[in-house]
Amino acid sequence: MLPITMGKIGESYTIRKITGRDDVRQHLAELGFVLDTRVVIVSQLSGNLILQVRDSRVALDKTMANRILVS
Repeated sequence: MLPITMGKIGESYTIRKITGRDDVRQHLAELGFVLDTRVVIVSQLSGNLILQVRDSRVALDKTMANRILVS
């Protein structure tokens, strides 16, 4: 497992774990980041990411994105 910030643009990953406090995990779940969901890295700038999750594109800062562990 690695943080999604270490992934490559255009690659598809599966969410394996989400770390952080309960409120942070709940917020990410509301955005669509739940276990075993496929995520594609659309673009990256200074560690901040735009991710395709389900039918939506979501922008996350580096701190929040580091909490999403993928394989």
